[in-house]
Amino acid sequence: MRLDFHPFIRVEGVPGKDFRKQKVDILNYTAVIFTSRNSVDHFFRVCEELKLKVSQDCKYFCITEAVALYLQKFILYRKRKVFFGADGSTKSLLDVMNKHKENEKFLFPSSDSQKKDIEEWMKANKCEYATASLYKTVSNDVKDVLSATSYDLIVFFSPSG
Repeated sequence: MRLDFHPFIRVEGVPGKDFRKQKVDILNYTAVIFTSRNSVDHFFRVCEELKLKVSQDCKYFCITEAVALYLQKFILYRKRKVFFGADGSTKSLLDVMNKHKENEKFLFPSSDSQKKDIEEWMKANKCEYATASLYKTVSNDVKDVLSATSYDLIVFFSPSG
């Protein structure tokens, strides 16, 4: 039995030029919400591309501890400015954010096809926030792969659930 893996999608960053068209000034926000390592990578890529220096006082809210620890590649990690949910669920992240919602202006870097639950919570709780599309999900062409080989079983996986 042979097992092949062919990704049907890939993640591409939005160029800094296209990001500017969104009219989001990253330096105006005091907190950033990360839901994946992709969002961390592309946030700091855009900051570097636009030559922006993120404030040392900026707070980071991460969906999981793994994403929070991944931030160490980009920032000096301090517990007072990096927060994450207890169990990796959106609800636990929102519980942590609830304690800080009065004092922070949130920036939510996401993909073009992000679930809207965090945005809806911020609207309902009257948080000051902006959403920035920093990367997009693009389909790979798999016609050649499927036509060249016959498969008994094809399994699809989606990172968005």
